[in-house]
This record gives sequence, C-alpha cells and structure tokens, in this order.
Amino acid sequence: MMERAAIRARAAALRAQFEAEGAQVVETAILQPADTLLDLYGEDIRARAYVTSDALRGEQMLRPDFTVPVVQMHMAHGAEPARYTYSGEVFRRQEDDADRANEYTQVGYEVFDRENPADADAEVFSFILRALGDAPLRAATGDIGVLMAAVSGLNTTEARKAALRRHIWHPRRFRALIDRYSGRSPVPPSRAALLAANDPFADSAPDIGLRSRAEVETRIATLKADAEAAPIGDNEVALLDAILSVRESLPYALERLRDIAVDMPAINPAVARVADRMKALQKRGVDVERLDFEASYGRTSMEYYDGFVFGFYAEGRADLPAVATGGRYDALTRVLGQGTEIPAVGGVIRPGLLMALEADK
Repeated sequence: MMERAAIRARAAALRAQFEAEGAQVVETAILQPADTLLDLYGEDIRARAYVTSDALRGEQMLRPDFTVPVVQMHMAHGAEPARYTYSGEVFRRQEDDADRANEYTQVGYEVFDRENPADADAEVFSFILRALGDAPLRAATGDIGVLMAAVSGLNTTEARKAALRRHIWHPRRFRALIDRYSGRSPVPPSRAALLAANDPFADSAPDIGLRSRAEVETRIATLKADAEAAPIGDNEVALLDAILSVRESLPYALERLRDIAVDMPAINPAVARVADRMKALQKRGVDVERLDFEASYGRTSMEYYDGFVFGFYAEGRADLPAVATGGRYDALTRVLGQGTEIPAVGGVIRPGLLMALEADK
C-alpha cells in the first residue's frame, strides 16, 4: 500500500495548483450530520456510508464526500463568485469488493459562478485535466440535464414525471417505471387486486403499522389515479431510448442530440448548453474531437449532479474506479440554500490512484 505521507504530499501539491488558479482553501469536518445526507439521498446512502450516533448531535456520518459540506458553507457565508479547493479523507463502505479502498484521499476544485455556466464547466474540466498530467487516462463526459429535460417534456402526468426524475440515477428502477407507464409491463397482481377492491380495508387486520389509515388511503388514491392515466406513447419511449444510446465523440454526439430534438423539442435548451460547453472547452484547448460523450453517463454514481458530468479512467484498468470525477450540481445549491441558489460545478481527484498509475508507467 502506498505510503499515506506520500499521498498527502501529492494531495497538497494538487491543492496548491488549484490555489494558484485563485481557489480559496477550505476545511470541512470529518463527521457530518446524517440528517442532511439522508434528506438528499434517502436511506440508500446508508449502504455506502459509515453511520454512527452521538447523544447530543444525533446520527452522524463519516464524510462520504466534500461537496455537500462545501455547498452548505458557501450558501451560508460565501461571496459570489467563489472558487474553493480542499483535500482530505473520505469514507465509503465497500460490501461487494474487498480490494476497493473504504478510506481514501480526495483533492477538489469547486466553482460557484452565475455569469457563464458553460465556461465554468470548461474551467473545472480543463483544470482537472491539467492537474492529471500525462497519466494514461480516458475522459468520459455526459449531461444529466438532457435526460431530465426529456422526462419533463413527456406527455404524461406530473406525478409520473416526478417519479422518473427521482429515479434517473437508478437505471433499473427508471427502466421499470418506463415499462410500467408505457404499458409494456403488467401491473403486479397484488397492486391490481388492491386497485380493484371496492373497500381495500374490508376484512383487514388491525392497524399496527407506522402509517395512519388516512395516509394509506391517500396512497391508494394516488395509485388509482396513476392506473387511470394514459400510457406513455411508443414514440416517446423510443426517443428516450435514442437519447440513452448516444455514445460518440462530443461533436458527433451533439449532432445526434440535435436530430432527436427535432422530434422532442423539450430537450432543445439542454442540447444548446451542450453546444455552448463544447465551444468553451475548445477555447480552453481541450481536444473535443477526441472527447467521449455518453448521454447515460453519471446515472449510477453521481446522484447530486444535474447537468454536465465527467470522469477520468485508467486505460486498460477496468478494475480501478475513476481517478477523477466531477460535474454540475445547481439543484443541490437550491436544496441546501434555503431559498437561494447559484450555479455550481466541481471535480475531485484521487491522488493515490494517480500515483499508482504513474508508478506502473
């Protein structure tokens, strides 16, 4: 295992690079209040985070990342525009792969700037790219905002669109909902029987659950309203599938998205943002002709990102996680800002992985 001191020294050097670009160094607590993270991600985060409790402070989590506490700090005290950098350990439970680290160092760069989001995206990506040096890495990019716009433009109920948006980061659940809402998969027998019953509480057992009867009745009414809604059309499902299948170099991917937008105008603003970002990347010297774009990228591990997403991966080392990742998280600032918001984008590097690749080379 690589010496911790060497990793910390490399992290300090990377952080100094970002500081030289004008970023302010910030520190965050290792123990974070669990309620904030649970409100953001739901109970799913318990499978990935170390949770403990405190008699005075309640449930706490070992810091699973830096973004949430940095956003909280900025929304409470930060000036505009702002650029931050940080380094330190994060903690992630690993239940499926014992070889993956459950504690490792991250170095990050975050930008809060409402003037030119496309240029801010390009700034973060290009700074991370430069900091990675000549390590043999493949860059992958995407934009969650395109799929979110497509869902918002569907000809279906607001409740269904809200459910689909909530599960964009869970591809299997998202697909199951699409199949159900389009009529491609049948209603489960238990739910069908419940919806068909004139009095679902007839001959029922005593109320012993945590939900009141009124809450259960409201849920049943919601299910009935959903069952009566018209199915999502085959053409719209095909357009969603076409978006999710886009995987080409950035310029070609952009042309494909523009073709899809002819039949799904709701994605036009999101596609325009992809085009603006590509121009901003070119201005900063990024070779966009060799930059991969995957419309479904970021849907399994980047739950708070709602726009541009990117990652850098070791060529020929599929066993390794991403060496660097990042993206745009405007909605997160809205949730944590208590009524205020600001466009924000950032990225992190794992110096330990970067050093291991350099040693192999």
